Amino acid sequence: MNRKWKKCTTQILLFQLLSILAVIFLIPIALVVVNSFKSKLFISSEPFAIPSGEMFAGFSNYIAGLSTSGFFAAFMRSAFITVVSVVLIIICTSMTSWFIVRVRNKFTAGLYYLFAFSMIVPFQMVMYTMTYLVNILNFDNVIGVNFVYLGFGAGLSVFMFAGFIKSVPLDIEEAAEIDGCNPLQTFFLVVFPVLKPTTITVAILNSMWIWNDYLLPYLVLGTDNKTVPVAIQIAMQGAYGATDYGGFMAMLVLAIIPIIVFYLAAQKYIISGVISGAVKG
Repeated sequence: MNRKWKKCTTQILLFQLLSILAVIFLIPIALVVVNSFKSKLFISSEPFAIPSGEMFAGFSNYIAGLSTSGFFAAFMRSAFITVVSVVLIIICTSMTSWFIVRVRNKFTAGLYYLFAFSMIVPFQMVMYTMTYLVNILNFDNVIGVNFVYLGFGAGLSVFMFAGFIKSVPLDIEEAAEIDGCNPLQTFFLVVFPVLKPTTITVAILNSMWIWNDYLLPYLVLGTDNKTVPVAIQIAMQGAYGATDYGGFMAMLVLAIIPIIVFYLAAQKYIISGVISGAVKG
């Protein structure tokens, strides 16, 4: 009885702790939503107040932000870059991981460690060199930036895919070869469907990163092909450093809605995918 009471008490304390942490993490998002409905004169002076009376601006911040930021064009551009980059990352890194796991030699071992090492290299360390190479290769456009994201997203994705593929029985691949499948058919018809949990996890993590990324699109695409974060920052920044915080908050709300919806729709796969890629290997 005493043991059950201690276990119950521990679970209650853990629940309370996690609830507090959840509230702490949700507070910034709640403040952005609340301030998006305030008049910009009150956002700086009373950021924690609930909008009411003359403080309440309704949807005027959203209307002003949409009219000045070019949000819809930036939204379509960001959606295109996110989808294409994530598809490239999934296909290329899953095939690379399969090759690394199944072909065991010094070359594949070194290749795996290079991918793992790339995860600990800060982007700021290579961004100037990257910008120079991007200009030489003519990747400074909406198409080319997808290959830049492929390079930066490959490390974590290969690590996760390789960990999961190690748990896939080799027998099913040998059976496919006996049935006449070539390596590409074996991968796409037999191996890739088994990778679904890790594939969804990789898609979610990379989608959240690419959609919210500001620095890389700003360096590669500049201000001619603005993504959502770049468009919001440039449009809401006025003369002499003045910022329209009302429109800024409103556009931030619109920017985070798609990725939150996508995350909530697929969140059940994240934990299972991460565990599959990190533990089974």
